[in-house]
Amino acid sequence: MDREQEEMQFVGFFGVYKEASKIILSWRKIFSYITLTLILPLSFIFLLHIEVSSLLFRKILYNSIVMDETKPNTPQYNKLSDMISSEWVTLVLFKLVYFTLLLVFSLLSTSAVVYTIASIYTAKDVTFKKVMRVVPKVWKRLMLTFLCAFAAFFAYNIVTMVVIFLWAISIGFNTGGFVVFGVIAVLYFVGFVYLTVVWQLASVVTVLEDSWGVRAMLRSKELIKGKMVLSIFVFFTLVGSFVLIRILFKETVVDGWSVISVDKTAYGVLCFLLLSCLFLFGLVVQTVIYFVCKSFHHENIDKSALADYLEVYRGEYVPLTAKDVQLEQYQV
Repeated sequence: MDREQEEMQFVGFFGVYKEASKIILSWRKIFSYITLTLILPLSFIFLLHIEVSSLLFRKILYNSIVMDETKPNTPQYNKLSDMISSEWVTLVLFKLVYFTLLLVFSLLSTSAVVYTIASIYTAKDVTFKKVMRVVPKVWKRLMLTFLCAFAAFFAYNIVTMVVIFLWAISIGFNTGGFVVFGVIAVLYFVGFVYLTVVWQLASVVTVLEDSWGVRAMLRSKELIKGKMVLSIFVFFTLVGSFVLIRILFKETVVDGWSVISVDKTAYGVLCFLLLSCLFLFGLVVQTVIYFVCKSFHHENIDKSALADYLEVYRGEYVPLTAKDVQLEQYQV
């Protein structure tokens, strides 16, 4: 990155996107390798899941309708019942495989991109081979952070369900009740976005600092203070782009009955490429925001110390310690 650490705190919404674009274009060769190896499979898995899930669900729905119109306790009825049960099992198993592969490739992609950008920041020679040797080590730490984030989301949803239950039995469905429910819904949405933003930054913290799991989440929570508005704006633009690509794929490929086969293939390829670019860009943006937050809190990163800890020694990843990442606060 061309900017000095002190200058990063002044980077705004468009500055983050500009910085991320410059990083990708300047180091397009290594990012191309990372995209081909990790991000393209991630995009393919996501889009394939939409297509296959839709096909399986349609079969289940069709057979359920036919079964409802069939006389019970007949051979055809029993056969349809068995088919529906088998299709539900297939759908559930497919979902489990999908979420497993999605998680694996997401964490591997995050490890590779964040580590690469950190190496670029220190002006050290970084190769795709080095990155892929480090990724499995970082991936284990990211998994712990993900599990902590998952637990936080699970607890948050449980608390929300309890609140809604109490609302239903105490206030109920009346004019005032709907107003209260609206407030609960807004507060839930705000909290969900906040947890998501903290988790995303915690993933970067896990790679670059000696913190993972709960410590990474708490560290992210502290770092994001003062830059919450910036982080949320970036989050909404990335999520908005993701939703648009998903809608385009569903309307033109999954539900595109009136679209000819050639057009469906072209739209599928277009969505695949757009989604891959978005995944890569989003990971780079997350890392840039990390440096912005560090600069905002006047936490200088010693480039030589960071470079030493990013080196690969005998194939082992040596994580940064807190004192190396948070050396001192520079004066402004």
